[in-house]
Amino acid sequence: MDDRTRVQELIGRPPQSAFDVVVRDATGDPVVLRNAPFLDDGTPMPTRYYLVGPDLVRAVSRIEAAGGVRAAEREIDPAEITAAHDAYGAERDTAIPADHVGPRPSGGVGGTRQGVKCLHAHVAHLLAGGNDAVGRWTLARLGDDRNVLEGLVPPAPNVAPLAEGQP
Repeated sequence: MDDRTRVQELIGRPPQSAFDVVVRDATGDPVVLRNAPFLDDGTPMPTRYYLVGPDLVRAVSRIEAAGGVRAAEREIDPAEITAAHDAYGAERDTAIPADHVGPRPSGGVGGTRQGVKCLHAHVAHLLAGGNDAVGRWTLARLGDDRNVLEGLVPPAPNVAPLAEGQP
């Protein structure tokens, strides 16, 4: 099965932009996507890294449901959260052509400018190679779900850019 078909199964709808799979599980199934900065229709896409591995999504969802977003904001130095947002936005912005005219994606992790919006987005950023204190904090709280990290295949140090001609 090709990645586009599998990602459609994982997210329950057709992908709306170009993407690369940057982290896979031991069977080769997608776990983290790196999205193009624009949807196919040109709409800005602030979520650069997207968690799609079903077991990890469920595990992180349990942390969120138990108040994880607020707890992360209380326990993590705001400067570290801001640093993750800044790095995320800067990395995404490097994929936007210099001559782009029109709306651009904005914000940091998951499109937010400050604080924590979504633990899933922070975990995806961390697993894709980003320095993300919220992602580290979240993975440290997996508890009995820690086995979902076994066998993940992280990206190469410099993940190749999206295919030529893709936004």
